[in-house]
Amino acid sequence: MALGLVRLESEASFAQRAYAALRAALLEMNIYERADQDLRLDERDLAKRLGVSRTPIRDALARLEHEGLVESVPRRGYFILRKNRDELVEIIHVWAALESMAARLITQQAANDEIASLRAIFATFENGQLAAKLDEYSDANLAFHARIIDLARSVTLSRMAEGLMIHVRSIRHRTIAEDHRFERSMVDHMQIIEALEARDGELAERLVREHALGLAAHVAAHVHDL
Repeated sequence: MALGLVRLESEASFAQRAYAALRAALLEMNIYERADQDLRLDERDLAKRLGVSRTPIRDALARLEHEGLVESVPRRGYFILRKNRDELVEIIHVWAALESMAARLITQQAANDEIASLRAIFATFENGQLAAKLDEYSDANLAFHARIIDLARSVTLSRMAEGLMIHVRSIRHRTIAEDHRFERSMVDHMQIIEALEARDGELAERLVREHALGLAAHVAAHVHDL
């Protein structure tokens, strides 16, 4: 397991900075790539890599456990919390509700250039090129969904979505190539963008919800190692 961490150089607020660094790294991880992933978080290694003592690391891990991002296992330490398939499907259902409401809010308050930024994410892709650029498209796909949440301008909605992000982004990344889902994904994205551009809140909300529920259905039917 490779967390993207940078050594902390300042003495100021080590506990807060360790928490922020660990949380950001966790949210970027793809925790559903393989069933045999090592998800253990070694306090000593984390402290060494961040250049702090183990005390702020323990404080940070306790906060992350409270947020549901890690779990403490007696006599074994902390582990990144990965959900089983049924739990993951449930998470995606909740995500569908949040993201679809975000889409409706976008039609009501986002500027035209902000909505145009969603189309720009896919400007370099054409359907015939997706298979050859799958890693790039997967990154664009994740950026698209994160941008929808951002453009809603709802602090509460964003906070709730952020708690689900580690799970939803990772399973999207894992499944994008399965059953040529990337081809359907591109079609869905363009339809969503068109509905947002037309300021059709009802249609945008429905399309985003159906897109997310399609992911949930795929996970329920095809993911068997969680």
